[in-house]
Amino acid sequence: LSNERDFETPVAWYEDRDVKWTCYQKYCDKMFTFNQNHSPYDVVAWHGNYAPYRYDLAKFCTINTVSYDHLDPSIFCVLTSQTGEPGVASCDFVIFPPRWMVGQNTFRPPYYHKNLMSEFMGNIRGVYEAKEEGFLPGGGSLHSCMAAHGPEVSVFDKASNGNNNAVPPNNDCLAFMFESTYMLKMTPSGMNENRDQKYTDMGAWNGFKKNFNPDQK
Repeated sequence: LSNERDFETPVAWYEDRDVKWTCYQKYCDKMFTFNQNHSPYDVVAWHGNYAPYRYDLAKFCTINTVSYDHLDPSIFCVLTSQTGEPGVASCDFVIFPPRWMVGQNTFRPPYYHKNLMSEFMGNIRGVYEAKEEGFLPGGGSLHSCMAAHGPEVSVFDKASNGNNNAVPPNNDCLAFMFESTYMLKMTPSGMNENRDQKYTDMGAWNGFKKNFNPDQK
């Protein structure tokens, strides 16, 4: 859970300096600049209820199962922006923080699924639990509406054949996700210029064997 007390807003501050400033603004995937001869921070106050804030993700109080089953990732929601339809978010901001993994008789990584929400994931640091081989820090992935996805083959094999011992948190790992009811479109830069072709060619979901057994109870 993200506690209200941990969101910090700045103390009122301003500066009155006559110096050269270059201001940058991004619009429609392009950068624009303009120059001025004084500091842009010569604002004494703002009107209304909107204010900048910051939040330390390390202060997130993690909730997880202490018995069995992999819980829905909504338990990791930091912030949400709801639509007019109950239970449907225009955007959820979710993190996957360090935590104990203790579920018994449970496939502990995120299960294979598809849903009505678009999911954009990013890895801040360390190794993400469902993609141990190619999802590097600074990388991102987009799972569009109704696109099936889940752990890599190697993660599936390890989780399916491992023991039920409790696994302590890895404090070097942190990933995040933006989840939205709206369709997300990749920019040309995201599709072509910064694509990890090696990870794409590796095929994270290639090599799965048929595991269905109607006699298994």
